[in-house]
Amino acid sequence: MNAAGQWPVYVITNHDIVRSYTRYADGTHNDDIAKLMAAMYLTLRGSAIMYYGEEIGMENNTPKNKEDVQDPIGKIGWPLEKGRDGERTPMQWTDGLNAGFSKAKPWLPVPDSAKTHNVETESKDPDSVLSFYRQLLTMRHKEPALLEGDYLALNEDDPNVFAYLRRYKGEAILVVLNMSNTAQNARFDFAPAGFSAPKLSVLLTNAHAPVTASADGLALQPYSAFIAKITQ
Repeated sequence: MNAAGQWPVYVITNHDIVRSYTRYADGTHNDDIAKLMAAMYLTLRGSAIMYYGEEIGMENNTPKNKEDVQDPIGKIGWPLEKGRDGERTPMQWTDGLNAGFSKAKPWLPVPDSAKTHNVETESKDPDSVLSFYRQLLTMRHKEPALLEGDYLALNEDDPNVFAYLRRYKGEAILVVLNMSNTAQNARFDFAPAGFSAPKLSVLLTNAHAPVTASADGLALQPYSAFIAKITQ
């Protein structure tokens, strides 16, 4: 990522592929996974391209019947290919008619999840996907290490926890992502990165309980993201 000398660009969903909220969901930790994915691609070194609705956890609304399909690809390929209508549904602004997108019948229908995952509802919920995105984007704009910092991978042999540092002029941001559906303990040695006696100040996490550090390492809940500033 640094060695190539180039500036990466990250895209986790767009108008041609199943929405990330649906693609990575497990039916139990859906919002946590959405926040985890946000924490990853908005803290890595590079540019993140967001697709509308990611920030509220919009899910696919794939057509159930051929007569409902608008996409030519779906019309031709049904039922093996259902087209791309599911990831192109209207933006979900409210829990009202047509998710507040239009008073007239929209070109594509909104999913039932629009009742809970919409801008108006999530703006009032500090634990929502939207609230997490807002905090994350604010941090991304304010922290020099996230704007200009290099990337240093940590614990690369851990198959469950993706962790790295973003470093800039003596400052560092630690990002720890439990990519598994089980609790994990992640241990780090920050000395090679220039922090012999590091202190962690939590900036953002999607954990449902305080993240604790012990001799066994950093205790992480399933699909949890932990972002902290490191100082000496």
